Amino acid sequence: MSAAPVKGPVIAVVGPSGVGKDSLMSALAVCCPQLRLMRRVITRAPEAGGENYQAVTEAEFSALAETGVFALHWQAHGLHYGIPQDIDTLRHGSAGVLVNLSRAVLLQAQEVFEDLIVLSVTARPDVLAERLAARGRENTESVRRRLERAGNPLPEGLARVHEIDNSGALSAAVNDALTALQPESA
Repeated sequence: MSAAPVKGPVIAVVGPSGVGKDSLMSALAVCCPQLRLMRRVITRAPEAGGENYQAVTEAEFSALAETGVFALHWQAHGLHYGIPQDIDTLRHGSAGVLVNLSRAVLLQAQEVFEDLIVLSVTARPDVLAERLAARGRENTESVRRRLERAGNPLPEGLARVHEIDNSGALSAAVNDALTALQPESA
């Protein structure tokens, strides 16, 4: 990637569970130190594992939302998710800020952040099924439901979307993402 702009874009990394969003984000941040990672606030137990997030109770989340701590917040899968206003600070002097977002909140994110790039991470159904089973967090029925939702389309009206196939080696997905994030020529 080239020199960081004054204020980098928000880079929404979206895709179904098990597609490797967090692995891709971490690898991108290692490959390109000008990219920064945004930590989400989630009403999920701290011992639930997975991504690096700030665990809060529903009452704490509500209080944070009421005081304007979040630039963006939403509810999905019975949990509340928030992106703190700090994201704006991270954008300054960066090539962009990577953030794991829900597909359902992308249009709102595009309005809030204006300069939004979406990396839509995909993987073949057999790869997703294998990864979900390996996590051991869901039963067979939950895995089936997640696989059914995996093909849900992104909302219409997004300005900048790049599809990244993460069915194979992570390094290939990282290379594809870095290529997609190159500044567009004038």
